[in-house]
Amino acid sequence: MEYILIYVTCKDFEEAKKISKALLSQRLVACANILPEISSMFWWEGKIDQANEVPIILKTLKELSTEVINKIKSLHSYECPCIIGLPIEVGYEGFLKWIKEETRR
Repeated sequence: MEYILIYVTCKDFEEAKKISKALLSQRLVACANILPEISSMFWWEGKIDQANEVPIILKTLKELSTEVINKIKSLHSYECPCIIGLPIEVGYEGFLKWIKEETRR
């Protein structure tokens, strides 16, 4: 079984909460951590831009990643949202088992 963290940035807390609740209710993720607002700087449309954003860290199974990405994209306000997956290389076995049990396969 392969596990991943999916990192997403949102325009505000309400959008982060909406996306998290949708993913949890469909059991696409076992957990969503909504972090405090961050200041982001990035290239956009040929210039350096800046925005305050709210990041989410999601825990799920790699096999659900396409569904998770599609669901986030359908709810996200950004034209090109940051949605990236990172493999979980090691972890407490009990926690990984919990992710598996709380997500649908």
